[in-house]
Order: sequence, then structure tokens, then C-alpha cells
Amino acid sequence: MEEASNVLFRIGPLEVTSAVTTMWAIILVLTVLSWLATRRLKEVPGPLQSAAEIAVGKLRDYYEGLLGKRNARKYFPVFATFFIYIIVCNYSGLLPGAGHVKGFALPTASLSVTAGLATVAFFTTHVIGIRERGLKHYFLSFAQPLYLCFLMLPLNLIEQFVRPASLALRLYGNMYGEETVTENLYEIFPIGVPLIMNVLSLLFCMLQAMVFTMLLSIYVSEAAEEE
Repeated sequence: MEEASNVLFRIGPLEVTSAVTTMWAIILVLTVLSWLATRRLKEVPGPLQSAAEIAVGKLRDYYEGLLGKRNARKYFPVFATFFIYIIVCNYSGLLPGAGHVKGFALPTASLSVTAGLATVAFFTTHVIGIRERGLKHYFLSFAQPLYLCFLMLPLNLIEQFVRPASLALRLYGNMYGEETVTENLYEIFPIGVPLIMNVLSLLFCMLQAMVFTMLLSIYVSEAAEEE
């Protein structure tokens, strides 16, 4: 499905697609839910606060296992935001009408969206690396060992630019492929099989969010660690 065919309107030279409008809706919903869950924190939490606390606790434990307690606690908001946003975007494709109702499309099945997420991840990695190690030491790390700097520097720089491309293509390819397979199964087997695919998609969508943030956490850990 071509993104150009999903253009709804333009803001100057910028094209607004159905994936973008879905992203705006997801951002709005997450903002409202976050505000409702945290506006009146109580010692005996209500259902929404309890759900938020459980989600935050599970995510914090997960990232502590990947990054260590210090970095996980320090940069937890970044990783949690990536994970929650990606998984909600992924699950939006399971809602009735996704991909068929005008203005409602799966965001992570759009390469422009996943490329945007990967670009933010790219700058996040290097900003944290510079913050933790200092500008000079961080960029010198790409030329280590120094006696092989003429070889290691270009290889390491190429790797840094390949990483976001890999993140973007992996998430896009998996979500676009899952969406396409599910739609084709609906046409061939309208009863039974699509339901099974939707159940499997619940796990698949979560795994894609975990893989994206797991790889990002590895990149950040490498950037922040001392030699």
C-alpha cells in the first residue's frame, strides 16, 4: 500500500497521511491517560493508577536487567516512552477499521514513521554517550584502538548510521508484513483463521516493541559505558 495514496491533506509542503493522523490520536490518548493516572496520586490507588504503577514497575525491572540500575533509572522515561508509544501504535492495527477507515492506519506499517522513531533513537544514543563520557572521550572511542584508527574510525561511523536504518526497516518490515498477511487471510479464510492471527498479533506487536527498545538499550549501554 503506497503512502502517497493515504495523503489526507497538506500543511504547506507537508503531506499529512492517515498514519500521521493516527499518531496524533495516539499521542492525545496517551497524554490524557497519563494525566488522569497521575493527577491525584493516592496511597490506596484506583484502577487507573494501579495499572500505571504495575506497567511502570514491570518496565523498570526489564530495563534494569538490560542497562543496570543506574542507567535504567536515569534514562527510564526515554525507554518507557519509546516502548509504550510503539506498542500502542502496533496494537492500533488490531482495532476494527484500521487500514480501511479514512484517516486511520497502522503508524508502524509506514516507513516514514519508523524512520522518524529510529532518527530520534539515533540522536538519543549519541546525546547520552556525550553526556556520560564527554564529547572528546566519546568521539575518540570510535577510533579505538588508536594504532588502527584509520581502519576502525570509518567502520565504526558506518555502523552508527546503519543502526537506525536497521531499526526503522526491521520495525516497518515486520509490522507491514503482519498487516498484509492478516488482510490476505481475511479474504481467503473470513472465519476462524483471522481470529487466530489477531491473537498471535497481540504477542507479535509486543515483541516488536521489546526488540526495538532492547536494541536501543544495547546501543545506549555501549555509548555510556567507560572504557
